Amino acid sequence: MSIEIAQTLDARGLNCPLPILRTKKAIAQIETGQVLEMTATDPGSLKDIESFCAQTGNELLSASQQGSDYVFQIRKH
Repeated sequence: MSIEIAQTLDARGLNCPLPILRTKKAIAQIETGQVLEMTATDPGSLKDIESFCAQTGNELLSASQQGSDYVFQIRKH
C-alpha cells in the first residue's frame, strides 16, 4: 500500500529542538488524516519524533534511516 504524502518537511542540518518545532508547525498546516513526511539528520530526532507523536496523538507510520538521513511519516489525528 502506498502512502499519499500531503506535505514534506526538510529538517536536514537542523539540531534539536528545531526539527520537532518545524514538525509541529507543519502538522498544524495539514488536515486530519493527511501524512507529513519529515527528513532530518539529527540522530536525536528518532526519540524526539516518537515522543512528539505519543504526546500529540499523531500516528508515526514509519521511521527509517536512509544513509545519514532519518525519514519519518506521520499521520495527523
